[in-house]
Amino acid sequence: MSAAPLVGYSSSGSEDEDEAEAGAQARPGTGGCRRTQSPLPSQRLPVPDSVLHMFLDTEEEPEDDREKHGGRVRSFPHERGNWATHVYVPYETGEEFLDLLDMLLPHAQTYVPRLVQMEAFHLSLSQSVVLRHHWILPFVQALKDRMASFPRFFFTANRVKIYTNQEKTRTFVGLEVTSGHAQFLDLVSEVDRVMEEFDLTTFYQDPSFHVSLAWCVGDARLPLEGRCLRELQNIVDEFEDPEMVLRAHAEQVRCKSGNKFFSMPLK
Repeated sequence: MSAAPLVGYSSSGSEDEDEAEAGAQARPGTGGCRRTQSPLPSQRLPVPDSVLHMFLDTEEEPEDDREKHGGRVRSFPHERGNWATHVYVPYETGEEFLDLLDMLLPHAQTYVPRLVQMEAFHLSLSQSVVLRHHWILPFVQALKDRMASFPRFFFTANRVKIYTNQEKTRTFVGLEVTSGHAQFLDLVSEVDRVMEEFDLTTFYQDPSFHVSLAWCVGDARLPLEGRCLRELQNIVDEFEDPEMVLRAHAEQVRCKSGNKFFSMPLK
């Protein structure tokens, strides 16, 4: 059995990596006394709360509690000031797509019951990388400059495929792009140039662009590949007019950094 392709997700999800940088807390000074006078007892005036808190973080330190994010494991350790960042194309779903998903997921769960549906759907254009807080806006602006002249395009994702993340701590059931692959490669080329400007990791050399439908913790390739994969593909092929149902329009690129979202419309 061949190894499953990798997907460009962080293992824990970027909501756990969104800590802003800490600032210095203001400290009150102490005054001196004249030598000709008796020294006075040292006194400290109370510092207003507005001053004490003006440089403090606006967000709490995140807890590394796996139970709060489905048992997922971090792909890189949390550090203050680091923001997990991911660039992708959102996948807008219609009623017929959701009807198809309602057929695919229960069938896949007969092989791996712990599979759960993705909360949102997208196609990755980058791996999950780490940005310092003060680089987020320059990074997003560089992406916007690259995306401004890139034309919108249609694509189709209708080939069922099983994926894992790099650490093989998560498994995904996805639909691979079969039409529009060249345009996605061009998009990744633009994103990679921005990554290189900021000395960040670029995307995979031979990417498999796809929409993840469901995921689970652990390496579940063995039960999902083979018979299950063929049956899932049959469900897609036999669905009414699958080419139209699974045809989508790439109209924008989004960047998620920590808990912040940025949208970059295509031309």
